[in-house]
Amino acid sequence: MLRLGVLPTPAVAYLTTALGADMGVMISASHNPAPDNGIKFFLKGGYKLPDAVEDEIEQRLGEKWDRPVGSAVGRVRDAYGEADRYVSHVLSTVTGRLDGLSVVVDCAHGAAHIVAPEALLRAGAKVETIGARPDGLNINAGVGSTHLDKLQQVVVSRGADVGIAYDGDADRCLAVAHTGEVIDGDQIMAVLAMAMHAEGKLAGDTVVATVMSNLGFKLAMQNAGINVIETAVGDRYVLEAMKAGGHNLGGEQSGHVLMLDHATTGDGLLTSLHLLSAVVREGRPLAELASVMTRLPQVLINVKGVDRAKASVPELAAAVAGAEEELGETGRVLIRPSGTEPMIRVMVEAASAEQAEQLANRLADVVREVCL
Repeated sequence: MLRLGVLPTPAVAYLTTALGADMGVMISASHNPAPDNGIKFFLKGGYKLPDAVEDEIEQRLGEKWDRPVGSAVGRVRDAYGEADRYVSHVLSTVTGRLDGLSVVVDCAHGAAHIVAPEALLRAGAKVETIGARPDGLNINAGVGSTHLDKLQQVVVSRGADVGIAYDGDADRCLAVAHTGEVIDGDQIMAVLAMAMHAEGKLAGDTVVATVMSNLGFKLAMQNAGINVIETAVGDRYVLEAMKAGGHNLGGEQSGHVLMLDHATTGDGLLTSLHLLSAVVREGRPLAELASVMTRLPQVLINVKGVDRAKASVPELAAAVAGAEEELGETGRVLIRPSGTEPMIRVMVEAASAEQAEQLANRLADVVREVCL
């Protein structure tokens, strides 16, 4: 067994293949607090385990079997130097350099705290780091992609060109423009899709997104002649659609972006390098590049304590139809039961924040009335 040390989840996925390993294992809290530490497995080839295999593992955890003991257990060898192999790989996927670009990097006190600044410095960027002092307990604590306030403040106060925020295991990233504006996963995908489309590198002129992606993203892609395939929420569903259709770009609004030409899973460092390369190549600020799409106001209400199995009852379907008729082509409605909790999510996008909030509240009231 090879012990890689502190590395991002996508580094483990990459090295599982690069080192010819039979399996990769990552221990991480991902974008959550330290008490939520869990395990991510990667098959030979660097892809995550299917749901069915994970379920089977859980079911068999309590089984008794003849475990190896003593020398039969095998040996653990430290392979901390393999971090450089991963950094070299992600750098090899971009052309050109980032010379002169000033970047503030928020590493979420997580797995990217060494490799991300190193990669950006090697690419030529001027780098300042925050959230880069992990102590084993402070992962994602007030920093990282789920807490952007500090990064926004530092970017503006330092006059930096861009801010990049990873989550704890660095399989996703979000960005901050020089103005302090947050650039979410939809906007990042839009910038990357436009760049790849212009270079003839976007497979099938198609990008894969989830049903939670903002309608503004779909409209921007439509205007650019790029198709959008929608999946259920979750990176594994995005990956399934990408592999099935031979597509090479997809992701989620959360900043979990998959670039299958270069990686088998979402990779925040890879995504950020390609995003920053687009900024340098175009010679325009990130805020201007991201303006290719206009985010429609989006309101999400989680209605708790209801029967999620009733998310498709006729009364709610009729209320949704009425809201959709009112919105026309200027917005949309999504009713989605939680996969694990007694909760139904109501999401409304509209041309104005007021209309989105009004319709979302109206539908949430219907959910409370008919889904008990």
